[in-house]
Amino acid sequence: MSLVVPPKPRTWPKTVLILGALVVLTVLTCLPAIGGVDVDFGAITRNWRNGANKMAQLLQPDFAFLPRTFLPMLETLQMALVGAAFAALVSIPLTLWAARPTNPNGVTRRIVRAVINVIRSVPDLVYATILVALTGVGALPGLLTLFLFDIGVIVKLVSEAIDSDKHAYLEAGHAAGATQSQLNRALALPQSLPLFWNQWLYALELNVRISAILGIVGAGGIGRLLNERFGFYAYDDVSIIILEILAVVIIIEVCSNLLRRRIT
Repeated sequence: MSLVVPPKPRTWPKTVLILGALVVLTVLTCLPAIGGVDVDFGAITRNWRNGANKMAQLLQPDFAFLPRTFLPMLETLQMALVGAAFAALVSIPLTLWAARPTNPNGVTRRIVRAVINVIRSVPDLVYATILVALTGVGALPGLLTLFLFDIGVIVKLVSEAIDSDKHAYLEAGHAAGATQSQLNRALALPQSLPLFWNQWLYALELNVRISAILGIVGAGGIGRLLNERFGFYAYDDVSIIILEILAVVIIIEVCSNLLRRRIT
């Protein structure tokens, strides 16, 4: 008796249709006549030499400038670490209040989520600009900006992960007569700690990269030095700063991956 194999379903017409729709949508998006994005490809042809010259200068880093970057980079790492540490502490109660399984009260949960959405909707440079005006140029406005950024990211991602998971142990705890705070402290928080650790380490990585941008408005760290060298068109110094940021980010990422493996 021979085995009858059913014919393979034909999925290529649907795939071609989807790809065609994406191509048409992309083309229409680039047409200014119908409200699309005004993309001037001719400008690339006319001005490509300017970009090529800048890239050539960036490919010639001045290693003699490297010692001047150590203190600003140390300040950046301090900002990133302190901001992530404070955000880690504050994010625990906020996340438990923002997640449905750990906060059945719909009113307080919506209030916390609304506050987090407001925090996330404000760009980092806006925070940094306002805080520089309030506290002055230096590391403090950068640290506060990183703290706010981390709170928005951690609470949003971890609370959604808690919402999407099943929590039969919480139902069993409710059936046993435990209060919600007891369940959160004894059950939900230990179960969610790996999620928190992943996002805390991710926030630390992001802080180093973001601090380089915050220096544009005087929020301290390596970004302030980077903006200064850009202002003097010292692209050889800019190049060494970028390489140093890259090296630090890679080191932090490797350490974070090792910690994640031990945690999970």
